[in-house]
Amino acid sequence: MSNILHSQDRSDVLTHVADNLRRIRLANELSQTALAKASGISRRMIVAVEGGDANISLSSLDKLAAAMNVGFVDLVRDPARQSHDNINEVTWRGRDVRSEARLLASAPAANEVQMWLWSLAPGERYDAEPDPQGWHEMLFVTAGTLTLELSGEEKYYTSGSFTIFSSAQSYAYINGGEDVVTFIRNVSS
Repeated sequence: MSNILHSQDRSDVLTHVADNLRRIRLANELSQTALAKASGISRRMIVAVEGGDANISLSSLDKLAAAMNVGFVDLVRDPARQSHDNINEVTWRGRDVRSEARLLASAPAANEVQMWLWSLAPGERYDAEPDPQGWHEMLFVTAGTLTLELSGEEKYYTSGSFTIFSSAQSYAYINGGEDVVTFIRNVSS
């Protein structure tokens, strides 16, 4: 299956891409021709994407974003949601309705991004020291209920939920339940 961004429903991410591409291009005072030259994407494709009449590859979106000095996320997110911590947009669909890629969230990164698979047995707790300013963590719970303690305040995340937070503060992972908790942890610096 290709990496083409496509949609069966005009009201989703392709609408966001069309609106965001036009808005960002105009804010950068770029004509469609100038953007085509800077990105290596044909003017015809840019016109079609801005009109909502074309599917586009994810790598072509990356090229357009780079040419306008913005991130991929800035092109695909719902413009009504300015925060990168809850994007929740389907950016790829397969032939089967059960196949999709959903961009949940994004966080700034300057140096490194790490991905971890964590599990905590019942009653386990992991206490972390604050990271340097600019570091973030992204957690996606795959089983159980994770308690995340941020600067003394507890928040609960059940299987299928996610969060992003600055790790430049005291935090802890806690399993207060009776089942093993598993989660994906991304660290970005």
